[in-house]
Amino acid sequence: MLRLAVRVRRDHAEVVLAELLDLAPAGVEEVSLDAGVVEYAVYGAPGELPALPDLTAAAGSALVEVRTSEVADDWDSRWRSFHRPLVIGERLSVRPPWEGRLGTEVELVIDPGQAFGTGSHATTRLCLELMLSLRGGGALVDLGCGSGVLAIAAARLGWAPVVALDNDPAAVDAAASNARVNGVSESIDVRRHDLRVDPVASAETVVANLVRALLLGWAARLAEVAERPARVIAGGLLVHEADEVAGAFGAAGLAEVERRESGDWTALLLGRQCG
Repeated sequence: MLRLAVRVRRDHAEVVLAELLDLAPAGVEEVSLDAGVVEYAVYGAPGELPALPDLTAAAGSALVEVRTSEVADDWDSRWRSFHRPLVIGERLSVRPPWEGRLGTEVELVIDPGQAFGTGSHATTRLCLELMLSLRGGGALVDLGCGSGVLAIAAARLGWAPVVALDNDPAAVDAAASNARVNGVSESIDVRRHDLRVDPVASAETVVANLVRALLLGWAARLAEVAERPARVIAGGLLVHEADEVAGAFGAAGLAEVERRESGDWTALLLGRQCG
């Protein structure tokens, strides 16, 4: 098994991640390093890893380093140790299937596979915290659902109906599988959706844990339609990106209600403006 890693400064990471996901749509591993550097990695057998000439051209001078290394034979156990349970207060926890029960009111079991996490990344955790601050109920869309953590949490917290959307077929499969494991497959409609070209997805509540460019594009399209959500949780943002994204949603009639931060990351709760 080989590991192909791309290291880039945090302020240039978005363009590299977008290009790398085009080359490896099943997902990438993200590791924050010292000195404001982030590393994205994909795994595969020799001959199966993506070629990177397009990535190099797109990233230009932003690309710091590309390296390939052989993964030790115990990579599976080391990978498992990387995915730890997440506990938010006494109410909600998210754990991989090989960890024991945690005793919270709502407990999700999420298999991260090799492409997705269990929800412990700051972006997902911040979205979950904002969801817990709201009273569950009404329709909810999880836009860019990944492994389905937010959609499954929503179904368990009282939102219905719940729709989980993602453009990556691997994410659709993972979310559907995790919904079955958590006993909410009949409560969640999981399907493929390209938010850049498909009809604008909306519900009373929308959770969108995406990158800045996708959030800005969706906000612009949202401003052009009559049906808009009453509230949006927007995650996946670096702290310095939050003002720009909040402004874009403001133009779509959704004002910032709350902002939460964790390290370099932030998430926004936005609500429909009256009048």
